[in-house]
Amino acid sequence: MVAEMEHSQYELEMVRVLAINPGSTSTKIAVYVNNNPVFLKNIQHSQDELKPFKGIADQYEFRKNIICGELKKAEIRLDLVRAIVGRGGLLKPIKSGVYEVNERMIEDLKNPKFGEHASNLGGLIAYDMAKNLPNAKAYIANPVVVDELNPLARVAGHPAFQRKSIFHALNQKAVARTFAKATMRQYEDLNLIVVHLGGGITVGAHQKGQVIDVNNGLDGEGPFSPERSGTLPAGDLVRLCFSGRYTEDKIMRMLKGEGGLVAYLGTNSAYDVEVRAQQGDAEAKFYFDAMAYQVSKYVGSMYPVLEGDVDAILITGGVANSKYFVNKIIERVHKIAPVHVYPGEDEMRALAMNGFMVVKNEVEVKEYT
Repeated sequence: MVAEMEHSQYELEMVRVLAINPGSTSTKIAVYVNNNPVFLKNIQHSQDELKPFKGIADQYEFRKNIICGELKKAEIRLDLVRAIVGRGGLLKPIKSGVYEVNERMIEDLKNPKFGEHASNLGGLIAYDMAKNLPNAKAYIANPVVVDELNPLARVAGHPAFQRKSIFHALNQKAVARTFAKATMRQYEDLNLIVVHLGGGITVGAHQKGQVIDVNNGLDGEGPFSPERSGTLPAGDLVRLCFSGRYTEDKIMRMLKGEGGLVAYLGTNSAYDVEVRAQQGDAEAKFYFDAMAYQVSKYVGSMYPVLEGDVDAILITGGVANSKYFVNKIIERVHKIAPVHVYPGEDEMRALAMNGFMVVKNEVEVKEYT
């Protein structure tokens, strides 16, 4: 019996998890062994390469073939892959966790009635590849549409509207679990405020393992960010929409893509803005400080959501690499709870971590229905 257990442990240590994260002009792939990366690749796609494809879903065969080619070139043993975890796309609102890719999910990803995004390709490619591997299954983990909102948080103020949960669920949940493990506690026992600072910014209230309130980062709700306008004055926005000066597309681009630091300073690079501020650019410093001010306000708004019981505030994402920016937030929120910073966003590791939790039977795999 002991020898059998040792052999099982050896097999577990040899198991590979393949993570696939498609973006608009890139496909990131990674292979992990026992939670350690043995292969990382960021494949760039030119506009000319993607131009022939009518929709996002039409690209999956093209991208899958490139992935398979790179894995073959790197001599990755696919027979040892037990889980292929794709970045979850725009599906119907679902609870957090790991989902096995099934026919129902494939249908919603191929015919994107919930929205079209490059991340939709993650599940499609994972499913197609897993069919041709002897021991692998395809999964997605914590897509942006994770919805665990408290019913009170859905109320927008008028029955024609309802607040939606669309946020950086993958990274927020991964960072929360990392913090829990480091403090020898369970994520499901903690109350946390998690801040993701990226091109979009989301602030989530995590209560005992569920994100009960969070701003809709996709549509730019919340603090303004490097490229999103954040929550704008409602009356002024309505008047602008009916002024005849802007199309719907232009307004939407104003909200996401051409808002925030892009609109104020002409760049979506928080690093460039910080450098400008350090070199004496007063305007750059003012708007950088204003962005930190707004993030702090949203952190504060989650304190009563968690009824004043907050174990920690976690700050993550690319902009968290800026010590100046993070310190501006900490100055305003440190009295709420201890602040811990996790710079960057390691989505590949987060995908792999979820894959290994499945392999080790540490989580229950959910069904998309």
